[in-house]
Amino acid sequence: MEVTDILIMCLFSFSAGFVDAIVGGGGLIQTPAILILFPQYPVPMLLGTTKIPAFSGTLNATYQYSKRVSMNYKVLAFMCFVAFGASMLGSSSVNLMPREYLRPFMLVLMIGIAIYTFLNKNFGSAEHVEKTDRLRYVYAAALAALIGFYDGFFGPGAGSFLILVFIGLLGMDFLHASAHAKAVNLFTNLASITYFGLKGLIIWKLTVPMAVANFAGGFTGAKLAISKGNKLVRYFFLIVVCGTIIRFAYDLIMQYR
Repeated sequence: MEVTDILIMCLFSFSAGFVDAIVGGGGLIQTPAILILFPQYPVPMLLGTTKIPAFSGTLNATYQYSKRVSMNYKVLAFMCFVAFGASMLGSSSVNLMPREYLRPFMLVLMIGIAIYTFLNKNFGSAEHVEKTDRLRYVYAAALAALIGFYDGFFGPGAGSFLILVFIGLLGMDFLHASAHAKAVNLFTNLASITYFGLKGLIIWKLTVPMAVANFAGGFTGAKLAISKGNKLVRYFFLIVVCGTIIRFAYDLIMQYR
């Protein structure tokens, strides 16, 4: 492992933390980079190595948001608990289930999300928080379980799905939804770290400098999102969703080539 490769990976990790803090999707930057730069290592080990940097950046972003954005800690506590268990289950299923079957479904879903968000200019533009009945919390928890499992198992797009849950079910705007999504994402990352760490699937000499870089990126991204507000978050949301679509489309082309 060359020092130059570690430094290059840290640059990707900073970028991932920056984007992830605003709207999620850091895995689209960090994961392909580590797979390309370090092909000599097993894929599960490389995936495990990205989890600590992701947690580091998300932790910082969550803290920055919590200082300046009002948070619904009651619903967050429930959703984080559910997402943690589901993500742990998803991580433990990495080697048991073929991920190839997810890609066509996720590709269609992400295209639909991109079209809807682009055409509906008012979607997530302002908070519409009403007295939320318990059924909505149940739906939110159920979706947190599904997204948590998906994040532990596969990952790309999980942050975008969480944002949609907070906007669509709980009436938040993009900024508040992104803040809450970070908190849930924090626990899905923690679950994955627990699993991969216990299995010895983390390259510590690489993950530590990456974590520092991701932390710095998360700090910068969260500050920018808070200062610029909904318009910037919505803009980045569409970029990340489109990036996810391109990633899934590329994977499908390579799969059936």
